[in-house]
Amino acid sequence: MTTPTGSRTPAWFTTADCDLDAFRAVVEQETDPRDHPHADAVEQGVPVYGDRLRRSPGEGPARREVQAELVRALADGPGIVVFRGAFEPGAVDRATEVFLALIDEQQAAGVSGGDHFAKPGANDRVWGALDKFAVRDPEGFCDYYANDVLALVSEAWLGRGYQVTSQVNVVNPGGTAQRAHRDYHLGFMDREQALDYPAHVHTLSPALTLQGAVAHVDMPVETGPTLYLPHSQKYPAGYVAFHQPEFTGYFDAHRVQLPLRKGDAVFFNPALFHGAGSNVSADVARMANLLQVSSAFGRAMETVDTTAVSSAVFGTLRARRAAGVDERGLRNVVAAAAEAYAFPTNLDRDQPVGGLAPASQADLLWRAVVDGWGQERLDAELAAQEDRRRTGLR
Repeated sequence: MTTPTGSRTPAWFTTADCDLDAFRAVVEQETDPRDHPHADAVEQGVPVYGDRLRRSPGEGPARREVQAELVRALADGPGIVVFRGAFEPGAVDRATEVFLALIDEQQAAGVSGGDHFAKPGANDRVWGALDKFAVRDPEGFCDYYANDVLALVSEAWLGRGYQVTSQVNVVNPGGTAQRAHRDYHLGFMDREQALDYPAHVHTLSPALTLQGAVAHVDMPVETGPTLYLPHSQKYPAGYVAFHQPEFTGYFDAHRVQLPLRKGDAVFFNPALFHGAGSNVSADVARMANLLQVSSAFGRAMETVDTTAVSSAVFGTLRARRAAGVDERGLRNVVAAAAEAYAFPTNLDRDQPVGGLAPASQADLLWRAVVDGWGQERLDAELAAQEDRRRTGLR
């Protein structure tokens, strides 16, 4: 693989591969409006789509032409696009009523949602909002998710068979900015975890997810709409670099911030450096429906009952470790037997406490082996973890 500057990409990144001057060479470029002919404008380096896109034919070659433009913007352009008036105000307001009711119920129950990149409890969160919305108000859900802008950009970036998830985030007055970061998958790992993945996975990961946000209230700059650094998704070592202070310092000095109106939608490459801004308004609770759309290709071919497998192999693993068997072989068994990834999960009950992600099943199994648990305790812990990961609807 080669970088945008033509140099060869290493098989694994190290912190030494994070060069601020090279990063600046990638991000300090202008967004050419000629590359975005369907956009109404380019604001702060970001293509903004509105009436012109809505007047374009919606099917066939014309649709593909628009989608090709969006792909170029997300991959090789600034990495972010804005759609003005993407969602009808009535559909947004009806969804907002549902989301506020869910937040009121959480607060009445004393539930505080954790957060990946902000202090727990600072914001109001509704995890797993997609299914909660559908069960609470099927008509409103259908009005909201009939939206063709969402389908247009999701199909452009991910192709058919994508899956939508939704997390509602309300940043209240006084809410402070997030630190600059990239997003799912590698963005939810600390630096040392990200370094364990080869460089080609750093390149592949952004193609598996599309990030988006729908404004549910007007968001002038003082309410802290999200901060972005256009073109930063093209920096190869960015999933390592965003953990380093010189890169976050550069972000803070050069980021852009676009005000949004209710119903506007933003979609961006998850590798784009970004972070929510500070809400310094006196009385605006900034509500956004955060959309994470995942590729169908992020799935295994077969379903595996990893809970049963973990339980079955535990006794052998424990006995072999006691006998002094090489640790690498034991860890290899855990990797094959247990679910080694923390997601998808129910973030209401399986929250990222003490890190960006909750413990995986593989983490639990290995802890049981190392700490010498009994079979009964492991089975109980596996069952409890499995229960936490289930949707709260049943």
